[in-house]
Amino acid sequence: MHALPFWRLAGYYFAYFAFIGAFSPYFTLYLKSLAFSAWDIGLLMSQMQLMRLFGPNLWGWLVDRYGHRLFIIRLAAVASLLGFLAFFWLDRLSGMLLAMAVLAFFWSAALPLVEMLTFDHLREERGRYSRIRLWGSVGFIVAVMATGAVLDVVPPVGVLWVCVLILLGILGFALALPEAAPRAHLPIEQSIRRILRQPRVQALMAACLMMSAAHGGFYVFYSIHLDAHGYSKTEVGVLWSLGVLAEIGVFMAMHRLVWRFSLRHLLLASFAAAVLRFMLMGWGVGSLATMVFAQLLHGLTFGAFHAASIAAVNLWFPGKAQGRGQALYSSLSFGAGGLLGALISGWSWDRLGAGWTFTIGALCALFGWLLIYRWLVGDPAVDLPKREQIADPVQ
Repeated sequence: MHALPFWRLAGYYFAYFAFIGAFSPYFTLYLKSLAFSAWDIGLLMSQMQLMRLFGPNLWGWLVDRYGHRLFIIRLAAVASLLGFLAFFWLDRLSGMLLAMAVLAFFWSAALPLVEMLTFDHLREERGRYSRIRLWGSVGFIVAVMATGAVLDVVPPVGVLWVCVLILLGILGFALALPEAAPRAHLPIEQSIRRILRQPRVQALMAACLMMSAAHGGFYVFYSIHLDAHGYSKTEVGVLWSLGVLAEIGVFMAMHRLVWRFSLRHLLLASFAAAVLRFMLMGWGVGSLATMVFAQLLHGLTFGAFHAASIAAVNLWFPGKAQGRGQALYSSLSFGAGGLLGALISGWSWDRLGAGWTFTIGALCALFGWLLIYRWLVGDPAVDLPKREQIADPVQ
């Protein structure tokens, strides 16, 4: 009988997302302390999204062609650590761009391969995935809260030491992960080109790109925005954590939500919430209560949006095409959309100010809402809730 290495997998997720919890909110504050401009900060942070455009596909192709999945996971951990260590000696844009590109290129390799490994270990117990993945959210919350508390008493360079410790933890868990026999793939039932010619698929992918672009200013400048208005690092950490808690709550309730609401309506609600959220974030930063409410909307703008989008992709990319459909979704949304949002916000932050930067994000979300409203119609699997898709046994 196959023994599931639950805690080794959960530990890897904990450490992986703990790094994001320490890096994403606070590394921008460190860059600001080095007197980098908003454009430079946006350019540096955009490397994470740029590498997600092609990095996962390249690493996935290498694994499919040559195997050695665990070796690449461990190589990614070592190379990410070495790339990050360079930040201790670098303070110029050109050098930091190179180090960030190295970090992002190898960093992008790890999670998709660990996801594959996890499902191969789960085999027929795929329902247990959420219990393992949950530890990633726990790691994020612990790291974002702890790092905020640390940076309230030490200079911004302290974030480098926190991130290095977490990267060492990732390496340790990567070395502890056991290999699993890969699952057999189903045959491709439709060609990718035929699927991508469908207007509804094109509209969904474009809308997902817009949603990630809408979040660009948030992921790059939210901590700087709060810091500039007098919020402590601990308060910054609490606000980031609220968003993740809201996301977890939506994920846990998603099976009930799709029973009552269609995927289309969940997506429309998510994009509408994003319009409201980023308008509040841009113009209501002086009110703590407003910021708390805006962060709770993350449950819709990421949690419900991501879950509904993944479900639609699974429906429209059948069989083995699902893998490539999910890769395309990730590349276009988190890759291209995140890159676009980071670059736009980096350009607009100093020129137009925080309020208008977040307003641009709200306009991106509005455009995504229009795409969903116009084109995601006519498919009962997406346009109807689960309760209406199941025939009444009495009739």
